[in-house]
Amino acid sequence: MFIDIDDGQLFSPSPAFFLGGIDIYDREETLGVELEKLDPNNACDREVIILKYCLPTYKTYRHKFYIYKSLKDALADQSYDFASLLKYDPEAYSSFPYGWDEMDDVRAFFEDIFRLAGIVWKYDLERASAEDQDAW
Repeated sequence: MFIDIDDGQLFSPSPAFFLGGIDIYDREETLGVELEKLDPNNACDREVIILKYCLPTYKTYRHKFYIYKSLKDALADQSYDFASLLKYDPEAYSSFPYGWDEMDDVRAFFEDIFRLAGIVWKYDLERASAEDQDAW
């Protein structure tokens, strides 16, 4: 059981964590304009999106370990509905660039996140894996 030092609560991330950097709510004129220039269906643009907006975080290596694991578990579940993570919810204080909820293959987007996180976060993941997670 890993307690988040930021809020004192059990840290239980979901793959939605990776979407925080592309949430344009209240940033439509800045981040929204930047992201509208990129096509998440294009492999090259998708890599830019992931590296520049989805992976950067101030979370610790332990947080990254659990975030990565949550995505790994979701990808292992063939019935996991990744598209639901991008659906517009009028009750939520979040939104994504126009048309992103109609992405051709949302699972492929998250597979690319997983692949790139394994590279970018490699040392953090190795460090966390070498520790006893039960002692956290």
